Amino acid sequence: MSHSLNEVEATAKRAARGAGFCWGLAEEAGKAARWLCANGQDGCGVLARLLDDLDGEPLSALSPMSLDGEWTSPSGRLCPLMAGVTLSDCASRLDEGDIIMSGVMHPALILPFSASAAQQRKGDVTVSWDGLSAVTNSSGMRLVEAASAFTAVAAARVRVRSGGTVDPLTPHATRATPDAEHWATLNRFAHRTYAPASEASRLLGAGAGLSDND
Repeated sequence: MSHSLNEVEATAKRAARGAGFCWGLAEEAGKAARWLCANGQDGCGVLARLLDDLDGEPLSALSPMSLDGEWTSPSGRLCPLMAGVTLSDCASRLDEGDIIMSGVMHPALILPFSASAAQQRKGDVTVSWDGLSAVTNSSGMRLVEAASAFTAVAAARVRVRSGGTVDPLTPHATRATPDAEHWATLNRFAHRTYAPASEASRLLGAGAGLSDND
């Protein structure tokens, strides 16, 4: 089934919140899924697989411990959303040299944040892992090589560097057609954010409730 990019972003945001991210990071997750879909990639699938993989783990164990040297996490697995937000916040570090991230889960989710870093720096940013190279900027992205590695569930090393060229850009999409299973996964996580109906809300929904208006 086809979904609008607005629907993708809203569902992905709520799914990330249901998986335990704060609302701020959940908003970033929604934007990241939308960005990937808009750039012709399976943003819903990548996010759904990530949320399944980290479900139940303390997110603090998946965050960068230090920005000095190679970025690593306490667990040895780095969440691409938290690493990506950090990359976007620290875009100026690319002026000092490459950023290396270790043990990155579902590294494709780094790309929307490298695009944000590129926009801030007003220059292209290249991300590479496992033979894949992708160039991003404020206009979009271009997969340079080894596109088959895009769906990697993990990457031992992800390198982010300034430079590259996005010409020609990947064609932009206006709608997404996620796999039904991945869409169901996002909705399963999203449902965790819905408050269960209370007796009071049920009575309000019923109109008169238990009162007798006759």
